[in-house]
Amino acid sequence: MAPSARDYLVVTASYWGFTLVDGALRMLVLLHFFKLGYSPFVLAFLFLLYEFAGIVANLAGGWLAVRFGIPRMLAAGQALQIAGLLMLSALDPAWTAAASVAWVVAAQGIAGLAKDFTKTASKSAIKATAGAAAGQLFKWVAWFTGSKNAMKGLGFFVGGLLLDVVGFRTALWTMAALLGVILLAGLAMLPRDLGKAKASKTMRELFAKSAAINLLATARIFLFGARDVWFVVGLPVFLYAAGWRFVEVGAFLAAWTIAYGGIQAIAPSMVSRSADGLSREVPAARLWAGALLAVPLAIALALYVDTGARPDLIVAVGLAIFGLPFAVNSSLHSYLILAYAGSEKAAEDVGFYYAANACGRLAGTLLSGLLYQWGGMTACLAGSAAMLLACWIITFLLPGHRSAPRAAAAG
Repeated sequence: MAPSARDYLVVTASYWGFTLVDGALRMLVLLHFFKLGYSPFVLAFLFLLYEFAGIVANLAGGWLAVRFGIPRMLAAGQALQIAGLLMLSALDPAWTAAASVAWVVAAQGIAGLAKDFTKTASKSAIKATAGAAAGQLFKWVAWFTGSKNAMKGLGFFVGGLLLDVVGFRTALWTMAALLGVILLAGLAMLPRDLGKAKASKTMRELFAKSAAINLLATARIFLFGARDVWFVVGLPVFLYAAGWRFVEVGAFLAAWTIAYGGIQAIAPSMVSRSADGLSREVPAARLWAGALLAVPLAIALALYVDTGARPDLIVAVGLAIFGLPFAVNSSLHSYLILAYAGSEKAAEDVGFYYAANACGRLAGTLLSGLLYQWGGMTACLAGSAAMLLACWIITFLLPGHRSAPRAAAAG
């Protein structure tokens, strides 16, 4: 096996393990504190620092990966996640509600830094190992993203299962031990200089992105805000309030995320390819964004009109339909950022893009709690449709050709 392919597989396997733990952690925190009586808005608040930290981690992580190499950034992210898990396990039930919330928010902030340090480094590794061929790049991005989300879905199930079987604290200790093994394996198997280059020296240089990257980053904000505005808080709380058990909620979200990841992995076969890697892919992004917009509108209409069907089943079926166009959109965006990115500082471009992703998740998380508390699932779906409309409009501004190299443009 060629070294680049071996490194790609090592990075992918490492990120699988991390994502399994990250998905389980989200479900553990959400269901554990909902069981303790926290409101939807407070549940959303628990994740705000997690998402905000992701903005910082992506920007800094891209620069650090270029400066110190991808393997060190992977290890840093994994070490931070272990610290966050252990900190969360130290939560004392005797503390006041305010102290408990503050402690959990701080621990989630560490987990947010960990997740996006790891994600930026991992996705930058694809650019460093895939070579120049656009076809191979799209396939590797799609497989990486799809398999990662399948593992995240499995993590949702594992989180719900561990909460039912071993409880909150033991589950956290178990996950920390697993990450420790993954951290050591990555350090031993990856070349230290993978992804290293000359990093930007000033903030102006770091933020000097092409118009294509800026537009795609903005579209990403709305795409992931549109998912999380009903997926993060509203959906699990809605299903649990409808009578579903913790393990059932976790299993359903796991099945959806695994299926969504599977669709992402095969997205290249669902998109007409072009020799230049953009002229057909960009119009495809517009088509799939328009298709996605129709789904939350249809679900909200079905909930508003009394059809006699159980609301929880309407939402469950609607989410299944939502998964197909969302997965293709996400996979296309993940490919396009690497297609638009400069080769030498790809990690910085990817970090900037995923900082925008984190902005969308932050907005979606906050709105998920606020809208659900204000107007239930229908309000969350309306918010999702509004964000998808903005995403769809922005895709019409994306260039269908490659711009001049960033270094020349930045002058």
